[in-house]
Amino acid sequence: MSSRGRGQPRGRGGPPDTPAGRGGGGGRGFEGGGGGGGRGRGFEGRGGPGGGRGGPRGGRGFGGPVIFAENVPAQVPTRLSPANLQKLVDGFKSLKVKPERPLRPGYGTVGAPITLRANFFAMKVPQGPVYDYVVEISPKTDINRIKGRLFDLLELSPLCKPHVPYIAHDRSQRLISARKLPQPLDIQVPFYDDHEKGPGPNATVYTLSIRFERELDPRQLTRYMDGNPDSRDYDTLPLISALNLVLQQYANRAGVRVGKSRYFFPTSPEKYSLGPGLEAIQGFYASIRPAYKQLMVNVNVCMTAFIVPGNLADRLMEFNRNSSGAMATLPKNMVKSIRVKTLHLGYRKKLNAIGTTSARNTYFNCEEYGGRISVETYFLKKYNRKLKYAADLPVVDLGTAKRPNWVPAELCEIESGNAFRGKLNDRETAQMIRYACNPPKANAEAIVNRGFPSLGLAPAKSPINGFGIEVDTNMSEIPGRELAPPRLTYKVGQAKVQNGSWNILDVQFHRGARISSWWVLVVKDGRNIIQGPQDGNFQGLVQGFSAKLRKSGIAVPPGLPTLLPPAVLPRPNSDPDRTLGLNNIRGIFKTALTQSKVGKPSFVLVLLENRDNYIYPGIKRIGDVELGIHTIHMQLEKALGDERKQDQYFSNVALKVNTKLGGMNHLLENRAMGWLTKKKTMMVGIDVTHPGPGSREGTPSIAAVVASVDDDFVQFPASLRIQETKKEMLDELRDMMVERLLVYEKKNKVLPTRIIVYRDGVSEGQFDTVLQEELPQILEAFKKLSTKERKNYKPQLSIIICGKRHHARFYATNSQYADRNGNTRPGTVVDKGVTGVFDFDFYLQAHAGLQGSVKSTHYTVVYDENNLQADEIQQGTHDTSYLYARATKAVSLIPAAYYADLACERGRCYLNEFLVDDKSSTAGGRGRLSREEEAKRVFEAAKKAWGEGLHPEMRDSMFYI
Repeated sequence: MSSRGRGQPRGRGGPPDTPAGRGGGGGRGFEGGGGGGGRGRGFEGRGGPGGGRGGPRGGRGFGGPVIFAENVPAQVPTRLSPANLQKLVDGFKSLKVKPERPLRPGYGTVGAPITLRANFFAMKVPQGPVYDYVVEISPKTDINRIKGRLFDLLELSPLCKPHVPYIAHDRSQRLISARKLPQPLDIQVPFYDDHEKGPGPNATVYTLSIRFERELDPRQLTRYMDGNPDSRDYDTLPLISALNLVLQQYANRAGVRVGKSRYFFPTSPEKYSLGPGLEAIQGFYASIRPAYKQLMVNVNVCMTAFIVPGNLADRLMEFNRNSSGAMATLPKNMVKSIRVKTLHLGYRKKLNAIGTTSARNTYFNCEEYGGRISVETYFLKKYNRKLKYAADLPVVDLGTAKRPNWVPAELCEIESGNAFRGKLNDRETAQMIRYACNPPKANAEAIVNRGFPSLGLAPAKSPINGFGIEVDTNMSEIPGRELAPPRLTYKVGQAKVQNGSWNILDVQFHRGARISSWWVLVVKDGRNIIQGPQDGNFQGLVQGFSAKLRKSGIAVPPGLPTLLPPAVLPRPNSDPDRTLGLNNIRGIFKTALTQSKVGKPSFVLVLLENRDNYIYPGIKRIGDVELGIHTIHMQLEKALGDERKQDQYFSNVALKVNTKLGGMNHLLENRAMGWLTKKKTMMVGIDVTHPGPGSREGTPSIAAVVASVDDDFVQFPASLRIQETKKEMLDELRDMMVERLLVYEKKNKVLPTRIIVYRDGVSEGQFDTVLQEELPQILEAFKKLSTKERKNYKPQLSIIICGKRHHARFYATNSQYADRNGNTRPGTVVDKGVTGVFDFDFYLQAHAGLQGSVKSTHYTVVYDENNLQADEIQQGTHDTSYLYARATKAVSLIPAAYYADLACERGRCYLNEFLVDDKSSTAGGRGRLSREEEAKRVFEAAKKAWGEGLHPEMRDSMFYI
């Protein structure tokens, strides 16, 4: 049996307590995100072009060869020879050793050597200097749309036009040139919109002053990439960001940018329907990375949701088919995402809101036509437009919150290129995954065959060629290694690892938990799957699950559990946010507690008929926060499946029961634990989750710190806090660390002498911020625990950052080292060729890629007092990935960090009313000040709802698993 491991990249979707992995994403698109490293003195290696067209065909299998460019021999370039890499590491010995941003101590050697291709393409460093300019706009404007349009007009102006082939800009305030521009350079630009033929007589004239800022020398970057010890502190960002502007300029003009460095081309044939009004479009990511002796361009495929172009009336009619009686409208997040072009005047405007009245019934005062007039009559008189849906469809607002401008929907054309800014629903997410999950060969071919021309990289488009930049069209060939899995142990039975997973049908947990009593609650939600206590299916489920717990080694009391009265929920249309239903469930729990002669149960098994956005998180809040009772959920549809599937499902749930109640499911052999047990060590996982699309503005972010409590590294209780919305660095890390250390001390009668922190969810640009803001709090926690009895407590500390949002992908070069989809196999590790020059980092794929293209985790050691070595941290992180308690497989992220993520997700259940906002968008709006006041009110309300957070009786357990 094997339960699913980690799902889509940080989608924050399905409830983590149902037997599945992390939920799917929404809103952010599906791809990968930032990745490895580079350098530039020409090209090395011989990647190999792709074969035919590789369009998304996710979830439908893949016929034919599965290895990209398998017939082209892969050859690792001489820059990556062992002698050259050793020379680099030896050069570091002349530098002062410090714990912050430690230098790479060496390269890993353990494992079977393999050769891989990577989606990094060699790039020539420009020969001459790069000139960096600041553009000042007068009169000032903060509106990005106007700034972007001014830069378009700037390029058309006679003073700027001659320089266009060798300049690039960010459409805001920075301009890069391959040649020195005349100074001073002040260019007057009369403003007009792109739907206008030219500036009107009263057009605002802006002055764009292009002022020289600095000269950037590419030779310094070359010295850095050569690993010159004197270049260790060279800041690569100014030049790399300048070159990225050059590299992305063509894509910025030809496509639509969504997020950082991700470009989509609405004319692309690669479009897939996600549901009413939404389509997925495939695009490409491109970003420059410095690696040892080679500048690289990291290019990847990505996919995101766009609004389907077309007439707004048609879109409203499409949505109206699914509603009854009320005036047609669109979901709020769809409205927020739409810009339209009006058919009567040709203006391009942002859609502000959908009205609640038709053109026939919407009136306003108009002096031109003698006072009060309907929108229908106005458009007939003014523009000779007879409306087709005058009484059937609402008017829409193209104005502002203060000055609405009502226009008939049928006179608005949704343009192409409107990225969807909201969260996809479950069905749309499933469709997105289906289209985005392509085999590695298909993605590699899409990058080479479609990505390069779409991005203007090859053949090189202006201004890339104006800077003398060339990008090799062959993927990099790099050395990698495949690590062997660790041996696993159970109390009874054997576990044989195959492709990163194993079966536990005939094993007993290492340490079975003891159940004092347990309750069962059936939540009846309109489907009547279980008829009553005597229902044979129900009795079979309870008895079967009880038998599975016993067979797994959990001590279950004799007899049947206590059956609570069923919770019959009102229908959702009479209880839309399920408040009445949750009050009913709360009442049942409270009554049972007052009547119980043996106190609280070890857990309540909750049987659900449906999944929705309210019941699951609501029950978690009641159990975890209000009453201090563990709850375990089962979906009845899955739990009542055929016998074989039911047994697997029960096994998955048994893993959770044992873990929540303090048991240990499986352990690693002593050899695999040696790197952790040689000294008293506490492993810590830290993560922060932020409110996603559709949340109420001002909703707090949630921070979690989990930490091991003994030498088995299985139990990781958690501390949770809320903090300022969308703030990544933890505000209360000191107190959270103190809590975790005290729990460790209580269990072991001694504090740990080593602490290894795995910090999830931090971008590369924030590594130093972690050292400036979070490291001091960890050190303060140690100081706080320094007392007369404990003396001066100063354990050795290491901090490793785990990155999943990168765009590095590794491709097997022959089928011997690939799985049946063509993915690299579990245990694949890369620390050469595309990693940092000075940084101590590596990419590790501990898990199997079940669908689509597998994605490794990028680990970077940013602080180290433990003198960690490459093999120790790589092999140790890999082995520990097999200790995840909720699945019988290795997971893609080390469990400590994964648990911190799950704990954050559980915290979201406690603030669910602030995170779920399903209402449609209709007329009405607020100014900036009232928005800020509202955000403050929401934060205070959320703080009140959070209260003291977790119930004291849950704080020493893995309640979140």
